[in-house]
Amino acid sequence: MRTRPPTASTPRRSPAPSGSGASDGPADRGPRHAHRAAPTGASPDGPTPTRTHATHLAARAARWSVRHRRLAIGGWILGVVLVTLLGSLIGTSTLGDDDYSVGEDGRAQSTLDAHGFTSPANENVLIQRPAQAASPEELLADPELRAALADVAARLDGTGEVTNLRAPIALPGVEANPGLVSTDRRSVMVTFEMRGDEDTATDRIDPVLAAVAAAADEHPGLLVEEVGEASADKALGDTIGKDFKRAELLAIPLTLGILLAVFGAVVAALVPVALALTAFVGALGVVAFTSRLLPTDETATSVMLLIGLAVGVDYALFYIRREREERAAGHSPQRALEIAADTSGHAVLVSGLTVAVSMAGLLLTGLSVFSGIAGGTVIVVLIAVLGSLTVLPAVLSWLGDRVELLRLPWHRRAATRADAAAVAATGVNTAGTTTPAGADLTRPGLMGRLLRRPGIVAVVTGGLLILLAVPALGLRTVEPGMDDIPDDLPIMQTYDRVQAAFPGEQTAAVVVVSAADMRAPQAVGAIDALRERALASGMMYEPITTEISADGQVAKISIPIAGGGTDDASLRVLDTLRGEIIPSTIDPVSGMSADVTGWTAGSADFNAQLNGRTPLVIGFVLVLAFLLLLAAFRSAIVAAAAVALNLLSVAAAYGLLVVVFQHHWADGLLGYTSTGAITNWLPLMLFVILFGLSMDYQVFVLSRVREAYDSGLPMRDAVLVGVRRSAGVVTSAAVIMVAVFSIFATLSQVSMKQLGVGLGAAILLDATVIRVILMPAVLTLIGERAWRRRPAAVADDDRGTVVPVPAGDRRPQLPAQAPAPAAPPAPAGHGPFSGMGDFPRHRQD
Repeated sequence: MRTRPPTASTPRRSPAPSGSGASDGPADRGPRHAHRAAPTGASPDGPTPTRTHATHLAARAARWSVRHRRLAIGGWILGVVLVTLLGSLIGTSTLGDDDYSVGEDGRAQSTLDAHGFTSPANENVLIQRPAQAASPEELLADPELRAALADVAARLDGTGEVTNLRAPIALPGVEANPGLVSTDRRSVMVTFEMRGDEDTATDRIDPVLAAVAAAADEHPGLLVEEVGEASADKALGDTIGKDFKRAELLAIPLTLGILLAVFGAVVAALVPVALALTAFVGALGVVAFTSRLLPTDETATSVMLLIGLAVGVDYALFYIRREREERAAGHSPQRALEIAADTSGHAVLVSGLTVAVSMAGLLLTGLSVFSGIAGGTVIVVLIAVLGSLTVLPAVLSWLGDRVELLRLPWHRRAATRADAAAVAATGVNTAGTTTPAGADLTRPGLMGRLLRRPGIVAVVTGGLLILLAVPALGLRTVEPGMDDIPDDLPIMQTYDRVQAAFPGEQTAAVVVVSAADMRAPQAVGAIDALRERALASGMMYEPITTEISADGQVAKISIPIAGGGTDDASLRVLDTLRGEIIPSTIDPVSGMSADVTGWTAGSADFNAQLNGRTPLVIGFVLVLAFLLLLAAFRSAIVAAAAVALNLLSVAAAYGLLVVVFQHHWADGLLGYTSTGAITNWLPLMLFVILFGLSMDYQVFVLSRVREAYDSGLPMRDAVLVGVRRSAGVVTSAAVIMVAVFSIFATLSQVSMKQLGVGLGAAILLDATVIRVILMPAVLTLIGERAWRRRPAAVADDDRGTVVPVPAGDRRPQLPAQAPAPAAPPAPAGHGPFSGMGDFPRHRQD
């Protein structure tokens, strides 16, 4: 809202000699508690809150940045540019395929690498005729089918990009494999591998796809189509790339639009977005250095953008809203900025450290993919905090009231209504005269009525959230597989047809057998026994292929298995292979050992380690968050309540995820097909993200409640005032987060939908039901036990008095309204920050 700085017509409170006490003299007191005098010079919200080390740190950072604002702003820009350039020069270390493997899967991969096995991209060409043949021999005798097989093989060989061609019939340069005939007697397959490194196969697959497409055009009576690792990666990469590009393009304009609605001014809306984006860009440069220890990947970058945009905008929003609120209350620019540093700056520091601690907990998983995410998000959060405490105060000091430039027309018309709201919220009108801080308590509204029965409110609200959390008991996780890809992609339809014709072909288990000599009779006999037992199980199929290493010490046996790779059927096959077949065929032979790898094995081993480390991560985050809150608010019961409410918020989000994504009732609404499970990395990721981000609101609301309590209000009134005065900014921040996270719910991958819905719904629940209803009720029930002692004295930072508060006195200490000599207007050309009060004087830029 637009206000004017104090002028000759704006009365100010009169400072008393430092150290004088407050009397009960006949100052202009408000209608409530008129029997008690207030601390002279106190802010409309009451005195400055109790100083903690974090408060002092935030205030000192703001003072320094305002004193050296050219250095702060220029240094920030130069620092971001410098680390970005240096980071691009040295490059970012990324995770390789082996980095994702753990347990037995990791051992098998290491064995293959040590003995010269490469992992080329495997591809398949399905050739299918409309009618079923009477027998496999009749199918292979079909002249049109044979012509198509020869044409496909010749075109593939002509690309120069393929090797190890296999077909069901003998062809020039092609290995014959009768197992490439389907049991439905109408499908055959040509298999091959891409030459060169698997990681670059996607970049070289285009001529191969073109060759298959040309063969399909040449044989219109048959279905000819390709599916495999490289072709699927390309199709998925194209789709996901477009998705994330659209998400990035939508996220920033959407955030800016919401900020415009919140602030009503273009300049004020641009500042948080600029801070968040520069923090993200700078973090990318720093990650290039840290990736030598913590390699990263595309997922980590996406999470960095998600978290960086959320916290960067939130922190700036908290700071600017508080500074604008204090300016609207009639404070001088320097005093408004100092109050924002003492209050919102403190909240930003505490919540930022909590987010960083929560994300750092991912390092305890021992999983490389989580370590990369943890490193990147901790860096972007800390940089956002640094920017909020340094460059943001400098920018606000430089802009002054010009931060309100380019106001939207409807906000100009609403200025009078906004000023009236400021009086109700802060107790000070735009002319600068103070109204009682407790005046808004005479209009309790819905919140006041709810707090009259805090026990009932807590039981009902908490019970509903617990009811929502109950489905989380049935939460089931799986490794994201092919079912994570949209069903409407042509490559997925081809995949389904190949799976139907050749069950298990796309989900083979790989048994890595080691021995001194794999060609020795006992080794050959053990592998033959393994093959026979696998086929006899009825869950493993032909074609089973065996490849011996050049040194003859390792055999790589590929066995197609039942199921989709990560479902219960595939997991049962893995258990049978590891628990029964290998112990009875390979292990009894002296000097032989075997490990199982492949998609199913990798998923199972990843889940096993993740599940084993999750309790450690959760315990680490809970303990550290409690200690941070204890240090910030000096109250064990408040810290414990905050942690408990955060756990309830996360549990409710889990329950909602189970309801939406483990059943089919929301498939049409979100445009996906339920996989019947939650992506295995999502629950832990949601926990650390939500636990960190919800602290933004937690710390901000608790800070306002503590301010009101320290001003002398009884606990229930302090809760009412604190929640009411923080509701606007908390709601605005939540709307931004929910809007950004909801974009992910529109992406094609089911895992990204789960991430978007989980984060968006949890933030919405946290900022509304928990922060506005449940937490106030809990704090009211805690009552005076929350903070057993009020500050012994409150120092007024406007050079006023130090007012002692008698021990045990719980009567509200309301601000006095004694008029003071008017402040002279600022010299022309010097702007609003020529005198800085407690901020050291500085040369104007």
